[in-house]
Amino acid sequence: MKYFYTLFITLICLTISAQDTYIQCGKLIDTKTGKILTEKTIVVSGNKILKIENGYVAGKKNDTTIDLKDKTVMPGLIDMHVHIESESNPKAYLERYTDNEADVAYNSVGLAKKTLMAGFTTVRDLGGSGVNIALKKAIAQNKIDGPRVFTAGKIISSTGGHGDPTNGSKKALVGDPGPKEGVVNGIEDAKKAVRQRYKNGADLIKITATGGVLSVAKSSSNPQFTVEEIKAICETAKDYGFHVAAHAHGDEGMRRAVLGGVKTIEHGTLMSEKTMDLMKQHDAYLVPTITAGKEVTEKAAIEGFYPEIIVPKALEIGPKIQNTFKKAYDRGVGIAFGTDAGVYKHGQNSREFGYMVEAGMPAIEVIQSATTTNAKILNMDDQLGQIAPGFLADIVAVNDDPTQKIKTMENIVFVMKDGKVYKK
Repeated sequence: MKYFYTLFITLICLTISAQDTYIQCGKLIDTKTGKILTEKTIVVSGNKILKIENGYVAGKKNDTTIDLKDKTVMPGLIDMHVHIESESNPKAYLERYTDNEADVAYNSVGLAKKTLMAGFTTVRDLGGSGVNIALKKAIAQNKIDGPRVFTAGKIISSTGGHGDPTNGSKKALVGDPGPKEGVVNGIEDAKKAVRQRYKNGADLIKITATGGVLSVAKSSSNPQFTVEEIKAICETAKDYGFHVAAHAHGDEGMRRAVLGGVKTIEHGTLMSEKTMDLMKQHDAYLVPTITAGKEVTEKAAIEGFYPEIIVPKALEIGPKIQNTFKKAYDRGVGIAFGTDAGVYKHGQNSREFGYMVEAGMPAIEVIQSATTTNAKILNMDDQLGQIAPGFLADIVAVNDDPTQKIKTMENIVFVMKDGKVYKK
């Protein structure tokens, strides 16, 4: 009897002390409809949105009221292409041999916080050393501050392909990496690599369907998997509840990736109109990463920033990404917001908004690509990407209306994730 009395008193005390948060919004972006609402109040209870009230409503005595009446409020942003473990720098290729996992983990903590403070409450991490999986867990357990992370763990590549971790190494260090290290050759290797990532704790799969810019290898765009290998990866991934993202600059590799069943094409630089139409047929999305393209072009002009083999690739590929994005958008290809942060400095992800608008995509559609579209791809469209009752309380704000002034997205002034305020 004493136990039940204690439990009853505890429950009453919790009820009395429970606090809701009332966020008074001058403007509120309804990402589902694309409309800008005015004078609304979001009521947050715990880590979820309880309701949306008309007008400016204040909380009761135990509640918290946040005044954003002169701001524009929207759902937390989602970046579908980051590398949250690292940032490009002139020493990056040496650091692969000098930094231990503990060094990578320590450095990644600050990068995760920068990303969150920039308004990105959720990210899709597309490849690292494996520390990204531990980082995801640490954030989820509130040990460190950062965005909600969906990670691919280690990239899956082919021998010598973009993503082979031993490219550029001396013979004594090359060895023969296999599926565990993310290097596959043939269908059975491909299946094993997917299962290994499931075992490691990944949430999705990333493959390198073509050559790439920043790998220490000659080609930026040659196809590096067969259709059969990609199908094996995608079919196995589906068994484990994963979707597949494919790095691709060259058109033939993209075509194979789409036919093989990938969900997103990353970069898409040399994409043909035929491949664009194929993506529409297969409900595949382009993740443009325009910011990264501009960054590698700029850094390639700095002597010694990249190894010599990378410079011509950066100068060839970087300047073309924005124009390809424009063509794909105009042709009706689905667009998912993603930036390749890590190729440039984390926390500057919102530069991508301006580049997408500059290329002709309306600002409201760009914002929807970073919210509702990305939530759908992550299979989280009932929890993320909207400010609506029952959704997770991921909420950000800017000073101006981004549909009129997109540059304002580069200055996020309020950040709430899971009902907790991180920036105010």
